[in-house]
Amino acid sequence: MIAFITGAAHGQGRATALALAEDGYDIVALDVAAQLSYPAYRMGSTEELDSLVAEVEGFGRECLPVIADVRDFEAVDAAVTAAIERFGRIDVLFNNAGICAYGLAHELTEPEWDAMIDINLKGAWIVARQVIPHMIADKRGVIINNSSIAGLRGMGRLSHYAASKWGLTGLTKSWAIELAPHGIRVVSIHPTGVDGALNDGLAAMEGKTPQEIAEASAGNLQPVPWIEAQDVAEAVRFLVSDKARFVTGSQFVLDAGLLTR
Repeated sequence: MIAFITGAAHGQGRATALALAEDGYDIVALDVAAQLSYPAYRMGSTEELDSLVAEVEGFGRECLPVIADVRDFEAVDAAVTAAIERFGRIDVLFNNAGICAYGLAHELTEPEWDAMIDINLKGAWIVARQVIPHMIADKRGVIINNSSIAGLRGMGRLSHYAASKWGLTGLTKSWAIELAPHGIRVVSIHPTGVDGALNDGLAAMEGKTPQEIAEASAGNLQPVPWIEAQDVAEAVRFLVSDKARFVTGSQFVLDAGLLTR
């Protein structure tokens, strides 16, 4: 079994790559592995990709590391081609690469808006656009789109982020309709805040700690400030398994009760 994971170097992508490797998947780990001009927090690195390869191999599985920006159609096409040449198929796509940053709608610059939509939404389409034909040929596959609670509600100072994540929710439902006849399932997941580099980076950009941000939002019903990357990995692990064989076109929420408020 082969899993193609974007944003794989650290955080939710890395945790999911390791969980699936433990379950017997070979991994294609794609990451930009470079700093972006926006947002300014730490992205994945080549060193993290290298260490991921070693950890996956520790489970007795193979890992193909790919440095590419999901906005780059040609680079993604080359990555998918390399994956097929090496492994012959792609069984799971985890569209995980994404960014987040604060900003009032009327104060955002056009480059900031474009970066958010292009990475979070268009990037997911670009990757899926290249993977789906191979899944159709195999008459099977699972696509998991990593959305957010912001893909199910509005959020102040995050309009561009919410727009991108609502877009992923719409893509999920539309792809599920298109791909069900080919034996392909599509699901979006919707985490609350997740501990990791993104969480830390957003707080630093606000001049606060992650704990202060979590306390100010007072969102989760359960008494936790955030969930862990491993929680996301366990959700994906379930959704790509045969235990979830009748789950498609739906939204899997892991929000510690936040959306219940």
